[in-house]
Amino acid sequence: MRKCIGFFGGTFDPIHLGHLRLALELKQQLALDEMWLLPCYIPPHRASPAVDAQQRLTMLQLAVRDCAELRWDARELQREKPSYTYDTLRELRAEFGADVSLSWCMGMDSFVTLDSWHRWQELIGLAHLVVVARPGWEVPVVGPVAELIVQHRADASDIHSTPAGSLAILEQRLLPISATEIRTQIQVGESPQFLMPDAVWSYIRAQGLYR
Repeated sequence: MRKCIGFFGGTFDPIHLGHLRLALELKQQLALDEMWLLPCYIPPHRASPAVDAQQRLTMLQLAVRDCAELRWDARELQREKPSYTYDTLRELRAEFGADVSLSWCMGMDSFVTLDSWHRWQELIGLAHLVVVARPGWEVPVVGPVAELIVQHRADASDIHSTPAGSLAILEQRLLPISATEIRTQIQVGESPQFLMPDAVWSYIRAQGLYR
């Protein structure tokens, strides 16, 4: 049977239970052999993270320390340049070979701007794209991204048939947790406990982050 690996990128600034639960549910729903979380160094399409790369990586490592289902990958942090998904997928494809199924997972809020990404039309040739619907965001019906959907949309189970080339749109339970709201709570002296793993909250307090 073809090996299937999923990847979920983000700033994770900070990592919280919404990120973790989504990654775990995607692994289970898609029947993936592995699910990796990749913190980006500099996101090309949004403001730079509030804390440095090593601190975000440490929080991610603490968050998945007791979860055998989830893993972390620091390759984008090691480049020390804007994190382009194309570069990451090209590396991953070279590393895992031509036959392994790779799935890049993202939210609908990111997917609707896909045509602004670096070499975006080549991404689906390197991996499957798995898009999670989010409240307030609709599937594009016109434009380049809509055309991509028409050409490549498939059932999620199709990721097991081929190494790349499918686009699956999933309805997923999403915990209403926002990293922006967490940072704001900390800045005003409120506690975000129970929105993230206890080990991450302890690290944030010990390091004095987001104040």
